[in-house]
Formats: sequence, structure tokens, C-alpha cells
Amino acid sequence: MSWSDLVPRPRTVTEREGAPFVWDERTVLVARPGTAGVARWLRGLPALPFAEPGEAARDVPGQAAGSTVELRTDPALAEAEGEEAYRLDVAAGRVLVEGGGAAGVFRGAATLRQALPPRALRRAAPADGWRLTPARVRDAPRFGWRGMMLDVARHFLPKDGVLRMLDLMAVHKLNVLHFHLTDDQGWRMEIRRYPRLTEVGAWRPRTRVGHRASPLWDERPHGGYYTQDDLREIVAYAAERHITVVPEIELPGHSQAAIAAYPELGTSDAVDTDAVRVWTDWGVSPYLLSPTDDTLRFYEHVLEEVLEVFPSPFVHIGGDETPKEQWRASAVAQARIATEGLRDEDALQSWMVRHFDRWLAERGRRMIGWDEILEGGTLEADSGRSGLTPGAVVSSWRGLAGGVAAARAGHDVVLCPEHTLYLDRRQAPGPDEPVPLGHVSELRDVYGFDPVPRQLAGTAHAHHVLGLQANMWTECTESQQRLDYQVFPRLAAFAELAWTRPEGAGGAHTENASARDDAAPDGPAPDAPVPAGGGPPGTGGPVAPAGDAVSADSADSADSLGSADSHDSTDSTEFADFERRLLAAHLARLDALGVEYRPPGGPRPWQQRPGIPGRPLEGAPPAD
Repeated sequence: MSWSDLVPRPRTVTEREGAPFVWDERTVLVARPGTAGVARWLRGLPALPFAEPGEAARDVPGQAAGSTVELRTDPALAEAEGEEAYRLDVAAGRVLVEGGGAAGVFRGAATLRQALPPRALRRAAPADGWRLTPARVRDAPRFGWRGMMLDVARHFLPKDGVLRMLDLMAVHKLNVLHFHLTDDQGWRMEIRRYPRLTEVGAWRPRTRVGHRASPLWDERPHGGYYTQDDLREIVAYAAERHITVVPEIELPGHSQAAIAAYPELGTSDAVDTDAVRVWTDWGVSPYLLSPTDDTLRFYEHVLEEVLEVFPSPFVHIGGDETPKEQWRASAVAQARIATEGLRDEDALQSWMVRHFDRWLAERGRRMIGWDEILEGGTLEADSGRSGLTPGAVVSSWRGLAGGVAAARAGHDVVLCPEHTLYLDRRQAPGPDEPVPLGHVSELRDVYGFDPVPRQLAGTAHAHHVLGLQANMWTECTESQQRLDYQVFPRLAAFAELAWTRPEGAGGAHTENASARDDAAPDGPAPDAPVPAGGGPPGTGGPVAPAGDAVSADSADSADSLGSADSHDSTDSTEFADFERRLLAAHLARLDALGVEYRPPGGPRPWQQRPGIPGRPLEGAPPAD
């Protein structure tokens, strides 16, 4: 395996001459202070042999005595480049993985594992160990937030499937799992104070198959939920891989499952909420939470249990898609508007969002929400100021306009524009593409997305871009096989987009031993929009200090809020090099990991879904 085939691509790789490092059952793992978790992870990989703990290194033919893989941290590296930065040095008798923090050591160990043949990712010990060409790697991430949103509300994914996805994220150096736990079609987190949320809200009697206009139904009941012990296990498993799990509890819209469980949460003075059931369809439900004190207390109690389970500094509250018809018809909602001196129902939504923003801030957490949280008077048009707390974060999905507005108002932003970074979108225009939804988002489109909005590049607001996120909605993704197909290999392209800095792009990142050893600078890229200091705990990634009628989460979304999205900035040589690495090695790695990805030539016969209607949108997505 060549050092030039890594994904995501490191900043610099210098291959060296000399005898290879021989890795077998006599190799000793040395874990310096602060690296025990990484050592435990490495020892748990069946394909990576090590001597038993405490056993001294023995002579190995072809290499010097004392063959070791050493893990250690370097505070100076953390100060210069962040905790996820790492240095990897491979020589005949020794491998040194040195990180700014434990997160950097883990990222370096992941690179080391990838540098081995793809079968090193399988769950089988090698017959005769591994041989690794000497090399020197210097690497650090471009963005501190490199996330994937996983929707388990529309189609439930059992716990083992979530753990598997965390492993796949770790291979690709992603560090945030945005966990979409509640929606109209299901409530997936056990709340002990309110057991009906899962007794009732986690189950629906049937499911529409395909797009919401489809006449087809799966008449089997669907559902499931995670106990709090399940979720603690998921959080701990993620933390060992230096991934932060950010929970999402939707409000005030996307709440039909909660209202089905507790009808008093809905606008019962305007509609018969006793007749509400967990939704079996897709799209935007008309049911939303009633803005009463009792509803606020209910969700505060829910969030208290969420905070006990999830240590993440971020809690996502949704905030998108709140049809206002029921509030307009509700005397209770109208009374709240009058009492609070609000302008209209849009301002009422903003009032609810700001209530939970303050509630979370008082408990040391940061609210994050879809870009609609800026609406309804939250963002003052004249001043550009926001009524949100300084720590509130915006997920910019309707193009990039919401993210630009939020950054200019002083808020941190995660970019996840639907036309490029929504993985439920169809991957090709051909008729064989299963359940085609939305505009085409090919591998090249994902790889070519420009992650720095041009309105922010070079400005004082650029540091508010925390990073990027790929969103996977599951209305039409009912199984792990379908999930694999939609996510891979596009997630590999996304991972490189989020990790690799611009100067790391291009085919000349790998040098031979005659090249200058320090060919690339050790400091951050000049335009890297990541502020220094801190990050989601367990990731070491930089995070700034706290200081249209389309859906954020629906396959039916058709239009973009703004025209700030950018799709075609990639240089063809950069994508060609990524494609070369994908074909040369990375698809084989995915095979070894058991991923049923979409082949470059199109879906395999058993991956097609003839007769199940989607909703393809023709032509290019809205231009910049």
C-alpha cells in the first residue's frame, strides 16, 4: 500500500528510504501519559498484532531490537496547531505517533492503520504481520467541526448500526455525530419522566414507501428507541474515537410523535389532539407545540434528562418548519402573542427558541438550531444583531445565506447546504438510481464544494465558521444497506473537504526522501476559518468561544434560501487525484469494513429499487 493513497489526504507525507517497519505479534505498544484510550482502541483491532502488555520487545528479523509503536502527546503541538494535529514518523524499528492531544494521537493512529493494506481493516489477524515503508507525516485538520447528521427518527437504526457508523466516521477523521432523535415519525430517546414518549411515540403502524406522493405502503409497524443506557454506551463509544455526539430534540415543529404520546402538548384548543397519531407519512406535519407554560416545563424536563446523558456542549433544538396555521387558530397561542408583546406567529416561534436558548446557556450548554432560528425578529434587520445568546450556533442548510447572516451577527455556524451536503439526494441522473430525490449531488459536487462563503472569506467574521456537516435524512432509507449506499463514497469526499487544507490539495503532497523534510509549514493555513482554542470535548477540534418553505430535513426540499451556495470550485486535478486514491485503495478499505457503497459505475442490480417513486428535480440547483 502506498502512502500516496490516504483518504483524507494529509497535509504532507514524506516517504523515506530504508528497511520497512515490521509489525507482528512481537511489536510492543508504548502508551505515554494521556494516550491510554488510543492504546486500548489499537489493541482492540484484531488485524493489528502486538506483544502482550508488559512483554519486552524482542529481536525481529530485518529490523532492530526494540520494535515499538509509541504514542505520546506534545503540548507545544497543541498550542501551535490544536489538539487534533499530529506527527507520524515510521522508521525500521519504531513508529512514533505524536499528537497535540489524545485526539491528535487518535487521528495519527487512524492514518497509520490506513497506510497498511486494506485487509488491515478486517476483523482477522494477519498470517505474517505487516511491512510498512518508512515515512514522515505532518497533518492537522482545516475545520474543528467535521460532522455527520444521522436521522434515526424517520427510520430507526439499531444501536449496533450506530456504533458501526461511528467506526466509519473515525476512519474518515470525522468528529461530530449530530443525532436526530425526534421527529413527527418517531421519538427515539427514553425519557424516564415521560414514558409514553417511547411507549407511544416510538412506534407507527405503517410507513409510506418512497416519496410522499407514492401510492405504496409498508404495512408493517415500524419503530424502536434507545434506552438511556444505550445512549450512554453510544456516547462512550464515540468519545473513545474522539467524536462528540450532539443530540437533537425538535421543537416547536416536527413534534407530532410527542403530541401523539401527550396530546396536551399540542394546540388542543384549535384541533383535536386526542386523535393525533405518530405520523406515517413524509413532508411537513401541521402539528406543533402549544406555547404554554406547561409545554415549556415539559420540554425543560426532557432536556434535563438529555443533559444527563449527553455531555456535549451543544444541544440541537431543531427550530425548522413550523407551519403557523394552528397557532393562528389557537386562542392560547394568540394570548401568548399578546402577553409577550410579540408581532405575530413568526415572532412567537422566535420567542420559544430564545426561551430554550437561555435555558441551555444557564446550564453551561450551547443551543444549536437550523437557520430558521434567525427568523421571526430574532435577527434585527437594521442592526444585524441577534436576540440569541452569544453562544448560540446556526446550522445553515438553505444554501449559505443563513450562515453568512449568523456569522455577521456574531454567531458560530456549521455549514450543511442541502444541494451539496445532503446525502439523501440522488447521486446520478440515470434511471437506475434508487428512489431518486432532489437535484443530483455527485461525488464531484461534494468534493468541489467551497467551504468558505465568499461573503465571509478574508473578513473578521470568517472565524465563526466552525466547520461542515453532511446530513443523512432517512425517509427513503429503511435499512443499513440503503444507508451505506447513500452515504458512501460521498462521505469520503466530504471528509477530505472538511479535513484537508487548501495547500494540502493536489497530487504533489507526497514527497520522496530527496525532497525537503519540512516542505510544508507547521502552522495553520492562512485562510483556515477555525479559531484557536478548545473544541467539542473529546474531539480537540477548534471551536469559537461563546460570545422559503423548504425543509431542513425533508427529501422534498426544492429551493435554496439564498444564493450564497458554491458548487464548482474544485480544480479538476484535485478531484482526479481523489478519484485515483478512491479507486486505488479506499473502495477496497470500504469493502474490508463491510460497507455496501455505491460503485462508481452505478448501482448494482440488488441496489436498484425499480417501481418505488422518488422526486427527482431536473437541472442544476439554484446558482450562487
